[in-house]
Amino acid sequence: MNVFRSRPALRWLVPSAAAVVVIGGGAAAGTIVASADPALPERSAAQLLVDVQNAKVEGLSGTIVQTADLGLPAVPGVTGQGDELTKLIAGSNTARVWYAGEDQARVAIQGVLGQTDIIRNGTDVWIWRSQNNTASHLKVPAGKAGKAQHTPPAGVVPSTPREAADAALAAIDPTTAVSTTGAAEVAGRDAYELVLAPKDSASLIGQVRLAIDAKEHIPLRVDVYAKDANNPAVRVAFQQVSFTKPDAQQFNFNPPPGAKVENQTAEQLQAEAEKKGAEAKQKHGEARKQAAESTKVVGKGWTSVFVAQAPKADDKADDKKAAGPEAAALEGVLKSLPAVKGSWGSGHLLQSTLFSALATDDGRILVGAVAPEKLYEVAAQK
Repeated sequence: MNVFRSRPALRWLVPSAAAVVVIGGGAAAGTIVASADPALPERSAAQLLVDVQNAKVEGLSGTIVQTADLGLPAVPGVTGQGDELTKLIAGSNTARVWYAGEDQARVAIQGVLGQTDIIRNGTDVWIWRSQNNTASHLKVPAGKAGKAQHTPPAGVVPSTPREAADAALAAIDPTTAVSTTGAAEVAGRDAYELVLAPKDSASLIGQVRLAIDAKEHIPLRVDVYAKDANNPAVRVAFQQVSFTKPDAQQFNFNPPPGAKVENQTAEQLQAEAEKKGAEAKQKHGEARKQAAESTKVVGKGWTSVFVAQAPKADDKADDKKAAGPEAAALEGVLKSLPAVKGSWGSGHLLQSTLFSALATDDGRILVGAVAPEKLYEVAAQK
């Protein structure tokens, strides 16, 4: 059901900066029939899944709003700062999108500090940032639609309903029940609601609801609910949408006066990426190998727990300097979290309505869509 990856241009439309759907498992499609509004024909869950898989849109435009309220406590350096990351986990993000085929797409991301526009028009790709009036221009070889993917800084881009739905549908397996709840209305359009819910009640996630356009069959809204919650912890939805193909003028871009323009080719970007990758591999190869060897997943589906052993560094000044300010900031954040201890040891806990994270004093990181008690249980299995 990995429908989004099969449509590169739609994937490029709004590059994902952060996952907004926290799902550890998937679903087995049921046969419950949607008790749809009388104006809509009945559709089963299985039929809706096929509809999404076969959806093909020639053009669209609209406004997407992503909202989140994960119930996170105030964490110095993370929450309460009014920045883009804060908006991603406890606020809202807005984007305007236009799509007119494999080689014509545009997204305007409205951030706290300005707007970022990403435009693809044939072989031209532009990224413009209003904050510093800079533009990056990339030439994409003809025939490579969707190959050039640029991701703005983390926390800036609100995911599309299609991205969020793809993340949910890609996780289908027997740990989830799939059903339908009937009809919904999103952005003035009729839609069916498809519901994914964990069979294991130990998951903090109650359900994920996908509102699928009754005519065009693409997701218009995705809601993620915490267990026993009446309001979604995460919502990605079209606030307004039109399936009329946008005018070609929407994809024309001319740098504004005074803009600093950087021209690049796909080959240059590839070469730079390979160079940086080689340098990173040489510098951090051993640490990456150590991390890979000490990473595992305990359990299955929605209640699985990801466990990783953080790379150990000596307390020498040179080691702390090499770690950089990011590592120091992370260490400060972890130490600001509530201290916890048990038979498994001691550490610091971060808990939200959808997930829990435990950083143990012996250097382990445990994360899952489960209550802290499950993390403690896994932490005890050394």
